[in-house]
Amino acid sequence: MRDELYQQTIIEHNRHPRNFRKIAGATHAAEGYNPLCGDHLWVYMNVADGIIKDAAFEGSGCAISKASSSMMTEALKGKTIAQAKALFDEFHRLVIGELKPDGKTDHLDKLAVFSGIWQYPSRVKCASLSWHTMNGSLDKVKTISTE
Repeated sequence: MRDELYQQTIIEHNRHPRNFRKIAGATHAAEGYNPLCGDHLWVYMNVADGIIKDAAFEGSGCAISKASSSMMTEALKGKTIAQAKALFDEFHRLVIGELKPDGKTDHLDKLAVFSGIWQYPSRVKCASLSWHTMNGSLDKVKTISTE
């Protein structure tokens, strides 16, 4: 069941990525690159009063990278910077297999569909590239590489 949901979610977000655009005048932006598979993207955010008002991405990548980026931008809107960093930590622990989502102790919601990605080590970096890029942008790092 989870595998089917995972596949449907990845396919849907790959075909119709949410927030796939550049934010003109973004307060936070960074470029992310995964040299292993060639995923290359930019993450943009507008942050005001410590709240992420808007989040978007653009670039090219595999279906997992694009779906993860799309879902990340949906999850970030309205979050504080501290909440975004906590979500980044939970997502990272999820995709490397350290966190098993139970819905009670995490804030992953729909992002839990990536819980099986740790079984495919080469795909972990695809799923986490936009997250590392988002985290870097919050720390004012302009370029992030997964290597």
